[in-house]
Amino acid sequence: MSGAVDLSGLKQPPASAPAAASGGDYAVNEANFETKVLRRSVQVPVVVALYSQRSPGSVELVKTLERLVGESGGAWDLAIVEAETNMRIAQAFGVQGIPTVIAVAGGQPLADFQGAQPEAQVRQWLSAVIDAVAGKLPGGEEPEEAPEDPRFVAAETALEQGDYAGAEAAYEAIIAAEPGNEEAKGALRQLRFLGRAQVLPESAIATADADPDNVDAALDAADVEMLNQQPEAAFDRLIGVVKRSAGDERTKARTRLLELFELFDQAEPFVVAARRKLAAALY
Repeated sequence: MSGAVDLSGLKQPPASAPAAASGGDYAVNEANFETKVLRRSVQVPVVVALYSQRSPGSVELVKTLERLVGESGGAWDLAIVEAETNMRIAQAFGVQGIPTVIAVAGGQPLADFQGAQPEAQVRQWLSAVIDAVAGKLPGGEEPEEAPEDPRFVAAETALEQGDYAGAEAAYEAIIAAEPGNEEAKGALRQLRFLGRAQVLPESAIATADADPDNVDAALDAADVEMLNQQPEAAFDRLIGVVKRSAGDERTKARTRLLELFELFDQAEPFVVAARRKLAAALY
């Protein structure tokens, strides 16, 4: 299950995280999950056992794991989580039943099993986990994040202050110095779209619907639909204009449509579908 679960949401616990009801030194809850599981798993694999006190089988499994981790010589660590009082942890792992045991290494789930298991099978599973990560963990704390690029910080600060012109100039300067900087190009595209769309009235859609041959009205309506998080509607509107128009008006609609495509990951299914529709409209 490596990479199948996103645990990043548990790096910032809620203001008041529920305490684990038991588990001794190995008890983990939402408040200490980042320290005891994510950070610790950079040094050694951490076996997370989600259990319920109302499940005798899961209680027995926890006792087995407590005994085995004591015999491990520090080869792995244990985190005992009472699922009923730590629902966010259970949800993050996609737990379907109790008990569930997940090995976390390098901050990512590595392997898991569900249900009570004989000690011999648990030992075999633990051995496989340890072998899988041998020599692959950094053995220290998570590396510090690279410092933020001051040029992007300046652009983002200007944007937060409502200085669209200043933010645009900052991104343009980055691109002038680094023509291949895709992050700056993407930010500039988003900024220009927002600057254009945020001043349009909601009535732009009704105006365009009432006058389908008005290309400028269609462009405005598509921007408002994008701003309202209706990209497919915006794409279909402009593809319709491309079908019905010719010459400069068709070029204008096609150019705006391509600009809107660039606001998204090009692998998004709705973008791929819209590109196919555009090709059909053109040819």
